Amino acid sequence: MLNRPLVTQLVAIIGLSFLSGLHPWSEVVSAAEPVTIAKSEEYFPDTPESRWTYRGQISEGPLQMVELKFFTNVSTVSGTKTINGAKVTVFHDTNPGNHGPSDSFYRRDQAGIVYYGSEPGTPLEEQITPYQIFRFPLTIPSSFQQFDRAGLDFGTDMDRDGTDEKVDAQGWSAVIGRENISVPAGTFQDAIKVEARMKMRIHLSGSSRTISGSDVMTAWFAKGVGLVKYSERQELAAVKEDRGVVTEIMEELEEYEIKPRQASLNGFESPAKGVFAGHSGDHELRQVVFPARLRAYP
Repeated sequence: MLNRPLVTQLVAIIGLSFLSGLHPWSEVVSAAEPVTIAKSEEYFPDTPESRWTYRGQISEGPLQMVELKFFTNVSTVSGTKTINGAKVTVFHDTNPGNHGPSDSFYRRDQAGIVYYGSEPGTPLEEQITPYQIFRFPLTIPSSFQQFDRAGLDFGTDMDRDGTDEKVDAQGWSAVIGRENISVPAGTFQDAIKVEARMKMRIHLSGSSRTISGSDVMTAWFAKGVGLVKYSERQELAAVKEDRGVVTEIMEELEEYEIKPRQASLNGFESPAKGVFAGHSGDHELRQVVFPARLRAYP
């Protein structure tokens, strides 16, 4: 499912310099005639012991000083657990985005997919989970604002004054269309293309300055397979006299093994719960795309 299967699958949104705002993006998304994917869950398999291996690369550093690294990430559906009364699927990733091992937690029901956080997590992530990653049935094209929060604890002292910064965060998610996509594991027809953007305004406690951060992720999901590719660009404006930080990450599916679905999905296709039952106004804070990407910048 959006950690790597699910996490990576989805798309976290942050936009530096606000990417000219949400409006031009929304207009592009709404330009085509809508198409509804009836069996949306088929694009996000989560059967126990299913496994995806991704070949990744990451470049990071100040502007004009880029270091390129290569890595491998293996994502596995490792089981289930209960979080705040909700039964969730656990995805274990060995090295998502070249950040080391982590577990991510998702629940899927008739209303869509909800992200419940990760271990290890970040202070920022803990303040905005759970949130919904996808709405079912998927509509192409479509978009929605995932969250809009102000005054959150960023969890990092960026200006080195002994106090963690506060941050305002907004996120949007969009289903863009369907494309044929080729990766090391093969060519997949009519993969669903998803884009997520997040923008942050970070208020430096040692001064009156506010700096911007952004995260834009594009991901492709194939029917019966799940996430086959994602690319992500993160930007953080300069805190003082440095030149800021730009990070670009890409993972492509190298091989996969999807375990057959049993007669029962152990509750993950249960009726929609509470606020997820079709009330668009109640989706705030419960929608995301690629949650594992919502980490504080170092």
